[in-house]
Amino acid sequence: MMDSETASRPGVLATLVRHPVACLRLGWRVALLAGALAICLPPHLVMRRLTGSWRWAQRFLGIAARICGARVSHSGPMLGRDVFFVANHLSWIDICIFGGVTGTAFVAQDKIRDWPVIGRLAQLNRTVFVSREARLMVSQQIIELREALAAHQPVTLFPEGTTTDGRSLLPFKPPLFAVLLPPPRALRIQPVCLHFDDAGKDLAWIGVETAPENAWRVFTRPGSFRVHVEFLDPFDPGDHPDRKAISAESRRRITAALARELGAPVA
Repeated sequence: MMDSETASRPGVLATLVRHPVACLRLGWRVALLAGALAICLPPHLVMRRLTGSWRWAQRFLGIAARICGARVSHSGPMLGRDVFFVANHLSWIDICIFGGVTGTAFVAQDKIRDWPVIGRLAQLNRTVFVSREARLMVSQQIIELREALAAHQPVTLFPEGTTTDGRSLLPFKPPLFAVLLPPPRALRIQPVCLHFDDAGKDLAWIGVETAPENAWRVFTRPGSFRVHVEFLDPFDPGDHPDRKAISAESRRRITAALARELGAPVA
């Protein structure tokens, strides 16, 4: 027997009848994403094997962000290698936006690995999966991160551990910053602030909203929204005594950038 919550959810047919235009937008965007994947995946697999290049993964992410409505600009000196990016986090679409600009790999929750399609795509982009719950696995996760950084690839961490509304910043979680002490090679940390316009902030994945619900809002939203990727001044992790100090310095810089954009203090 269905519970009351399940029974109250509209079926597919009811959704089509109630939101026909939104369903058309959803279908159009999914079709475009499938076409982009069909174009980008074969050369990605070939170039990765022959030359180690991941440029086609970056191209696909940039195209995916645009299909979802993001119009992306960026400023500041972007480091291209031997860099550990640290950024604020609003939605899963941040990965398409930021990956399309930088070609970075990401640190993501391990449950994403099991998501249909998305999990496989994340693996194709060299994602390092970590577990929130398994604290005893942190040392192994640090080893995997160090191996990724040792290969010169840029890696991005969203240290809040979850998404926010683009108007605030949660405390950063320091454990994974331990990978930088000592760094596996000469590298720098570059904090990055993602600035969404008001329309983009409304797409933030917060509260009890599920992944399908947030995807529905992103894929069915009319028009576009603007995102500015601000690359802040990088710093040497070796100038800080421990992971908590590195985490605090990263957060301080992103908080200041967010406050400048909003014209108000950030909690």
